[in-house]
Amino acid sequence: MEPKKIREGYLVKKGSVFNSWKPMWVVLLEDAIEFYKKKSDNSPKGMIPLKGSTLTSPCQDFGKRMFVFKLATTKQQDHFFQAAYLEERDVWVRDIKKAIKCIEGGQKFARKSTRRSIRLPETIDLSALYLSMKDADKGIKELKIEKDRKVFNHCFTGNCVIDWLLSKKSVRNRQEGLMIASSLLNEGFLQPAGDLSKNAVDGTAEISFLDNPDAFYYFADSGFFCEDNSSDDDVILKEEFRGIIIKQGCLLKQGHRRKNWKVRKFILREDPAYLHYYDPAGGEDPLGAIHLRGCVVTAVESTPEAKKSGDENLFEIITSSEVHYFLQAASPQERTEWIKAIQVVSRTGK
Repeated sequence: MEPKKIREGYLVKKGSVFNSWKPMWVVLLEDAIEFYKKKSDNSPKGMIPLKGSTLTSPCQDFGKRMFVFKLATTKQQDHFFQAAYLEERDVWVRDIKKAIKCIEGGQKFARKSTRRSIRLPETIDLSALYLSMKDADKGIKELKIEKDRKVFNHCFTGNCVIDWLLSKKSVRNRQEGLMIASSLLNEGFLQPAGDLSKNAVDGTAEISFLDNPDAFYYFADSGFFCEDNSSDDDVILKEEFRGIIIKQGCLLKQGHRRKNWKVRKFILREDPAYLHYYDPAGGEDPLGAIHLRGCVVTAVESTPEAKKSGDENLFEIITSSEVHYFLQAASPQERTEWIKAIQVVSRTGK
């Protein structure tokens, strides 16, 4: 049997020969990490065995590069990867550490078995419950929380989750609520935000969720992000950067001149509504910006030039000034999430 895919997506990798940083399509398997030049490639550019490897995160070997982690193999080879943002790095690191631990213990990689370890009743439908929790009117309200000089956007507290479960009569008491919340966490519907909740997830306790006002969590497909608070009140941001970050991540973008496709890191902001794109391999300044106010965004099957990037999941943004942008997501779900987020911002942002 082929090793199971645990996680895949774009990361920036440091070259082992020329020391240049380039975006790669990275696939985490049960026993190795494969990296490809493009997602559509059939054979990997390289493979890193996980057996005996050690992981370092955060890796601060590179001054201006954030969200880097290092994987050192038994052959004393160091491999450096850079994520687009903190939460993306954390989920990669968590899964790689678990894969290494499973190899050492002779176990198969598996998410925590919710129904076996927590004895979840068969009548509980976690997917349906998750959708109810995300309901805009009757679900859990996403908040902007400031703590320890950090700002957590689009998140909620652990005790709010238990309170909501009780209010909807989904559970009979807080202990039962902890079981359900831990199940949602173990299955990936909820994600930890902040040191307190992350440490609980990394621990060995059967109940990994905290019924605590200082434990923060967020929906897996939300626009959560964390930022440091600046004490410098004199910093004046360019108007288009004042907007709150709604979503961020890597997408393929088609160039306007050569019509070639390149991986870019995108940051979606609202009020004002802008989609900035950056070179994921480095650089603090954006390569460009798309003003989204009044734009139209739709899923498409191909570009007018028929120069597809080798896969589906394409979508098009047409600005109010009638400039066309073609982008490609890594999966149908990711495309849908980007389209929905851009549609909301285009209607509400300046």
